[in-house]
Amino acid sequence: MHRMRLLLWSLVLSATGLIPCSADVKTPAVFSDHMVLQAGRLVPVWGKADPGETVTVSIAGTTVKTKADENGRWKVSVGPLKAPGPYELTVRGKNTLKFTDVLAGEVWVCSGQSNMQWPVARAMNAQAEIAKAHFPNIRLFTVKRAVAQKPLEDTEGMWVRCTPETVAGFSAVGYFFGRELHKALGVPVGLIHSSWGGTPAEAWTSRETLEAFPEFTPILERWKRRVENYPKDLERYEQAVARWKKAAARAKAAGKKPPRRPRKPTEPTRHPHWPSGLYNGMIAPIIPYGIAGVIWYQGESNASRAYQYRSLFSTMIHDWRQHWRQGDFPFLFVQLANFMAVEPQPTESAWAELREAQTMALALPRTGMAVAIDIGEAKDIHPKNKQEVGRRLALAAQAIAYGRDITYSGPLYQWSSIEGNKVRLYFKHTDGGLVCKGKELKGFAVAGPDRRFVWAEAKIEGDTVVVWSKEVPEPAAVRYAWANNPVCNLYNKAGLPASPFRTDCWPGMTAKNQ
Repeated sequence: MHRMRLLLWSLVLSATGLIPCSADVKTPAVFSDHMVLQAGRLVPVWGKADPGETVTVSIAGTTVKTKADENGRWKVSVGPLKAPGPYELTVRGKNTLKFTDVLAGEVWVCSGQSNMQWPVARAMNAQAEIAKAHFPNIRLFTVKRAVAQKPLEDTEGMWVRCTPETVAGFSAVGYFFGRELHKALGVPVGLIHSSWGGTPAEAWTSRETLEAFPEFTPILERWKRRVENYPKDLERYEQAVARWKKAAARAKAAGKKPPRRPRKPTEPTRHPHWPSGLYNGMIAPIIPYGIAGVIWYQGESNASRAYQYRSLFSTMIHDWRQHWRQGDFPFLFVQLANFMAVEPQPTESAWAELREAQTMALALPRTGMAVAIDIGEAKDIHPKNKQEVGRRLALAAQAIAYGRDITYSGPLYQWSSIEGNKVRLYFKHTDGGLVCKGKELKGFAVAGPDRRFVWAEAKIEGDTVVVWSKEVPEPAAVRYAWANNPVCNLYNKAGLPASPFRTDCWPGMTAKNQ
């Protein structure tokens, strides 16, 4: 009886946290039934346990042991797994975890803002796409949206098989990319979706990296001021609510519709634009899960600071690669699609400058860009044709990640030469030759030393394009598709559109924005 009382009392104390309790061995949420582990290489498996606890990890007939460090963290590497499986992954400590229906295949992270977040249910031909989404060897994982001030060790979510029931709310770009890759490679594909609409690149970049580069100091200072001003913002909000209550009461008494209640300001450190907030909350928890690469669709929220994006985007890519410690894994991204009204005359464009900044990231190793300048919608920043975006990303993946000899990019401008009153443009990725979709080339503008652009005539000559205008006898620069929503029609014979470009380096409209 005395022993029973002691046992009960011990359990009570343990439950209240007054005496230490042995911790179960744990792994992050990204390890679950139905997961895909990256094939063909050693992949990390990690988690928490009691300090000093022995942890044993087994899969495919092999076993690896380690001990948790003084903070209870442990990590091992398993594999390489070559056959697709299915496997069972077992993690043993004081307790045992068993993960079943584990496949070995190609794992890709799908990240960015709203055009990556956009679900299959809202894509083009959604009902038909959902109905035929029976792909048991495509697995889906969605990272819970979270803003954090420090890198989190875990997230919420679980792997699921791709079915009509699970695919509807998943990233459309991610799914269509994964489907194309699965069909092309004939192997399992795992897709980790981690995106948040309306967010800038600095929110997805680690704090130590942002602090290491002086050009990003204005971003950090701007948010520092927002933190300092938040108490005053809150005070003004409370005063506005008091005024609103009186106005609402008067409206109700008069039988009128009350005014809209003032919106409470978001605490800056909880805002999804908070620098590093999404890296901490939505990327750090899945590092260093074994991956083949990343697909990325973002940039709209940085368009007003396009010049800054030139360094910010490349820095973010380097940042992820450095933290993942899996080398220069492929990083494939979507160039901003055409959007807004068509401009009748050549003009400056923040979106064109952002597209240029994205193109500059191709200087980094193992990067690829899907041009979407022909599949956007003038009145919708979220074009519905996510199928073609996914297909173009998958072409880039096949070439860059898997070494296939295929045409994966549209024409990219390389250099130009002035020939009298004309300018000759040279391109790479002219595979099979250049093509005009239409009766005549459109989207080209030319300027003289006065920097005044006018629409130009253009024609294809071999793998080059010659541009001229009677209004510009001494051409100094050419621009192509340089607008928010350009009318343009230069392709290669693989049907992939040429990327917008300019031959000049004259300061643009976002040059001073930080």
